[in-house]
Amino acid sequence: MDVNVVVVGSLNMDLVTRAERLPRAGETLAGESFATVAGGKGANQAVAAARLGARVAMIGCVGADAYGEQLRAALEREQIDCQAVTSVEGVATGVALIVVDASSQNAIVVVAGGNGQLSPAAVAHFDGLLQQAEVIICQLEVPQATVEHTLARGRALGKTVILNPAPAAGPLPADWYASIDYLIPNESEAAALSGLPVVSLESAEAAAGRLLALGAGKVIITLGEQGALFADGQCFEHFAALPVQALDTTGAGDTFVGGFAAALAQGKSEREAIAFGQVAAALSVTRAGAQPSIPGLNDVQGFRP
Repeated sequence: MDVNVVVVGSLNMDLVTRAERLPRAGETLAGESFATVAGGKGANQAVAAARLGARVAMIGCVGADAYGEQLRAALEREQIDCQAVTSVEGVATGVALIVVDASSQNAIVVVAGGNGQLSPAAVAHFDGLLQQAEVIICQLEVPQATVEHTLARGRALGKTVILNPAPAAGPLPADWYASIDYLIPNESEAAALSGLPVVSLESAEAAAGRLLALGAGKVIITLGEQGALFADGQCFEHFAALPVQALDTTGAGDTFVGGFAAALAQGKSEREAIAFGQVAAALSVTRAGAQPSIPGLNDVQGFRP
């Protein structure tokens, strides 16, 4: 099929437990439930874009094991093009160990596994998919050199390039910014990238301004219960959060990114795309899990706050 969104990124099996609270260092807690759920930021964003109306291809790597087979099957059920999801012998599929507390906050440890095998050459092998795309999405759960290659190639092809800089532990390489049309961090990621604290809407504006000055095309900082901040160098615009009762915030940011990309690929304006992504993310937090929580197009179109 012809694709209009290509996601270059991670596929993980999420091992999810719920507990009354998150454990402290050295502490053992009794959990309330356990589940294995298809995840990984790249795969989550691919599923979100597909459910929300885009024609999606995924470029990534899994291990040649049962989790890898399950993750591929989960994407194929969403009608996602998986020709570029490669099984690698001798490595385990990536996993994410997730604890969710009673207030729906989470703590996550990610083991890269097969995701670490996604090389620039592997992406270049499927360059035809990048050429088809209107929107290309990257995150930071695959090797840095691969992200750099994809961003630069997307810019060279004239595509709309989105970077969700997660997980972010510090500044991005300076030469990446010129290839990024939309940089979409959350509060902690924006702080890590900008070197500025992000604890309020005003401080988010300062961080966004710093990221624009570094060369990002436009910046969208997702702010959880405070909504989202859009900055394009001309103005700052705040999009208020939608009133929902949160059950599990896992995957909400990925749902926003996938929904935003799908809306752009369907010709919506960036502000319409932000609003669309916000509705999708708001619906996702009312359900448990990463991919299972992602709503479909009819859910978003029928949403009434």
